Amino acid sequence: MLTKDLLRVSRAGGGYHLQFAGREHRPLAAKVLGAFREGVGEPRSELDGALADLEAEYDFKLVRGLAKLVGRGATFETRSPVDPERARRAAFEAGEAVLVANGEDRDRALSRAADSLGIAPAELDGALYADREDRQVLAALGERYDPESLLAQYDLSLAQTALFDAREVRIRSDDPRRLVSATKRLGLLYEVRKTDSGRELVVTGPDALFRATRRYGTRFARLLRAVVEAHEWELHATVDDRGTERTLDLSDADSLRPPDAEPVAEVSYDSGVERDFATRFGALDLDWDLLREPEPLEVGASVMIPDFAFDYAHSEFRVHFEIMGFWTPEYVEKKLEQLERVEDVELLVAVDESLGVGEEIEAYDHRVLPYSGRVRIKDVRNALGRYEERLVAESAATLPDSLSPEEDVVALSTLAARHGVSETAVEDIGFPEHELVGRTLVRPAVLEVVSERLSTGQSLSAAEGVLEQVGISETSAALSRLGYRVEWDGLTGGTLRPTAG
Repeated sequence: MLTKDLLRVSRAGGGYHLQFAGREHRPLAAKVLGAFREGVGEPRSELDGALADLEAEYDFKLVRGLAKLVGRGATFETRSPVDPERARRAAFEAGEAVLVANGEDRDRALSRAADSLGIAPAELDGALYADREDRQVLAALGERYDPESLLAQYDLSLAQTALFDAREVRIRSDDPRRLVSATKRLGLLYEVRKTDSGRELVVTGPDALFRATRRYGTRFARLLRAVVEAHEWELHATVDDRGTERTLDLSDADSLRPPDAEPVAEVSYDSGVERDFATRFGALDLDWDLLREPEPLEVGASVMIPDFAFDYAHSEFRVHFEIMGFWTPEYVEKKLEQLERVEDVELLVAVDESLGVGEEIEAYDHRVLPYSGRVRIKDVRNALGRYEERLVAESAATLPDSLSPEEDVVALSTLAARHGVSETAVEDIGFPEHELVGRTLVRPAVLEVVSERLSTGQSLSAAEGVLEQVGISETSAALSRLGYRVEWDGLTGGTLRPTAG
């Protein structure tokens, strides 16, 4: 972004048209870059003088805008043989002793002070005000622009500056998912509306909030970086132009392109609460897959994109999940309106207890999970468990009373996956030709063969080899079924012993 005083905009005919830099400004961009490169190692005053010459020849706002971008990463240093404050203190003390009244007295005072500091009088004279801004030295440049990339960054920054004063922005994009991800990650207030030509993202600007903050305004402007990442897009902003409401229209036809840096859209979470929940839920081994920002839900004339969705692993069943944290009263009211209109979907809503709207949401037939600080995983598991009980019962009802797998040895999980159901759904089915050993189905004949190959005093490693040959991986369950236990010998291994009794 640039500062507002550098905003270049035309208001001809009551419009609001940004004055972007064109190819005709490429020579100017090259001169600004040249001034900085030639100024490395020189005092800032030299650079300022070179830029002032350009301001006299070109549009001074454009020159200052380009210089601001280049100078943003520049490093200026105070270069002096001694600390300037120490130099001034020594000079003033010597001046009081000498009683400076003319140039000769000044030279004598500087010589006396220089001797006390162990430097030459000329060095002391240069050190007295070396920390003044105009005497600081340009030590290094930051980002390496060329004329083309500098003009591109200028145009993007110009548009971001204009959006800082926007009340509302409406955006259409051929990559809406990335756009919504960026909007949520930046913590912006938004909704998705249906229009005759598709859907548009409506984002509330900083100037429309009850208490606009510079932090929100900066994040709001940064959204433009994600917008211009798309191939096709258009943006319409209502801007507060010094008390007058104007409309700013931008699209992919303008000279805006993304910077070389990664766009803000490549993000996952818009709050620590969401990130914390996703991390903890992902560590669980459940029959539910967590999906971030699923497809939109229809809510009247607009749409709502929940924070998450839980997809059941064994059927096409989805539970949507919204984490409702604290925002402005307007945001809460709008969210409640959306939740009231959501129909024919399963929706869990984790609600910050401080909002006090849990009962109102439950009245819309959505399950509410109150939280304070962080969403409780136990509450989510219990809620999903209710769905899972019904899903298991439904899938079990599609299975026959008994199954006879062709394999001699087959894991229960493999059999469940084959029939598209959970392990729980097949647990109570009869298996007339197999015995359930742990979580594995084994024919009795195989157990007899294994029993003949095992013996008391046999090493555990040898027993594991016997079981592995027939395809049994659950060593403990198999040994227990065959009447053996393991007598451990420290860390070196174990020996088979008969089970007591």
